[in-house]
Amino acid sequence: MVQADSLVEYGSRRVIITVTAIICALLEIVDTTIVNVAINDMKGNLGATTTEVGWVITAYAIGNVIIVPMTSWLAQQFGRRNYFAVSIMLFTLSSFLCGNATGITELVIFRFLQGLGGGALLVTSQTIITESYPVAKRGMAQAIYGMGVIIGPTLGPPLGGWIIDNVQGGWPYIFYINIPLGIIATLLTLQFVRSPKYSEKSAAADIDWIGIALLATFVGSLQYILEKGHDDDWFSSSTIIILTVVAILGGFFFIWRELTFRNPVVNLRVLKNGNLRVGTILSFIMGFGLYGSTFIIPLYTQATLGWTATQAGLLMVPAAVTTGFMMPIIGRLLQAGARQQLLAAIGMFMFFIFCFWGYKILTPDTSEQSFFWMLIFRGAALGLLFIPVTTLSLSTLKGREIGEGAAFTGMMRQLGGSFGIAIITTFMAQQVMVHRSDLVSKLDATNPVIQNRVTGMAQSFAAKGAVSFDIAKQDAYKALDYAVTKQAMVLSYMDVFLYIGLMFLVCVPFVLMVRGNRNKGVKINEALH
Repeated sequence: MVQADSLVEYGSRRVIITVTAIICALLEIVDTTIVNVAINDMKGNLGATTTEVGWVITAYAIGNVIIVPMTSWLAQQFGRRNYFAVSIMLFTLSSFLCGNATGITELVIFRFLQGLGGGALLVTSQTIITESYPVAKRGMAQAIYGMGVIIGPTLGPPLGGWIIDNVQGGWPYIFYINIPLGIIATLLTLQFVRSPKYSEKSAAADIDWIGIALLATFVGSLQYILEKGHDDDWFSSSTIIILTVVAILGGFFFIWRELTFRNPVVNLRVLKNGNLRVGTILSFIMGFGLYGSTFIIPLYTQATLGWTATQAGLLMVPAAVTTGFMMPIIGRLLQAGARQQLLAAIGMFMFFIFCFWGYKILTPDTSEQSFFWMLIFRGAALGLLFIPVTTLSLSTLKGREIGEGAAFTGMMRQLGGSFGIAIITTFMAQQVMVHRSDLVSKLDATNPVIQNRVTGMAQSFAAKGAVSFDIAKQDAYKALDYAVTKQAMVLSYMDVFLYIGLMFLVCVPFVLMVRGNRNKGVKINEALH
């Protein structure tokens, strides 16, 4: 057991450790979204198909979600500082190899390795920052960490878009920018970060190799299903069916193994803690909303409004700045004794308002100005959500349970994002067909209004040089069909906003009923491991 304040740092040393951990958290999270805007360039440069290039994103996510639950155990085996430094080095080296990849297979392999290194950075950064601050100031510590976690996904697309549009050499530089920061973070980690004194390490014979294999099988298969299910038309694909069976069996035997083995790689018993159970659920929902909205807004602005990737990415920046502004304020409120449940409930309700706002303003030609205050509201809501949910999850845990609890909440946030994007993509595809069918059924070809509109459009096309009026009329019907499809798409986006908002609204009363820490201030733990 490590005493609560045994790893607390002061002065410039704490500042350096905090900055190092934030850099690492940002590196990991920015890389989850920065690649999205480089897909077309990679396709052309590597001679790959869209499906093949999609694996660049999927491989990173699979590597992430496999390693996150094992971070606490690996830190105990090798020492937290050593494990953290090696993870940064693996991430940095993989970034270099990704930029130098000459084929799609190489790039996918290196992205998987980068995901393995990056997944460890996020959870370990959180623990390092938390234990560097005294117990009374750990709400502020979570606020500082939260700035990286919430802002990171938003920074990826505009940064990637700017690099693609302005840096000679193109997409490799979205990986190369990690190298100098990774080298600096490695040197600072080795110099300043301290490890707890662990009471014991597992002998090689006592390592849960079967648990590791089952975990990798379970979460790897699940992540593949979520990432590729829509592209492969879900259960019409034999691969998806096989991996679904593998994921179910892998999950069942993994849970059984971890509950019965004397030295499990993932301690599932920590979920007996009621606050952590609620926190993992809330983290899943928060990931759903965070990554889901980060996915859908740029998609809508580019596919429907015709914006560039850079324009779509920059739209999200004011919301990220708002979140960054909110974080220290929320940290001080928690430090002063504000209830985590109340702040989280307010954040949930504000996220519902943001979603309902989006539901109301979406049209086939919504202006950029219409998004500004809506997204500012989103930024404030996420600021209110992240720190209270995290501190509430960990507030009644002690010792090594802290690292284990942080790993669970991190994994669930990641899976929430994967589930969110998979469900949103499938739901929208279905809703577009439903709305299109409904709109077409209301277009009566004998209606004089419809006839006049088609005739007017045909005359306009004819005046612009159509070969004949019949061809111009065919073009008019095509234009009308396009308008119907576009409107159906907008209606499907509206549905997504509405249902995500309702999901957050339903959570509000449940959050308020959660048992909290009665002590004044945010006493996250009495001992960290």
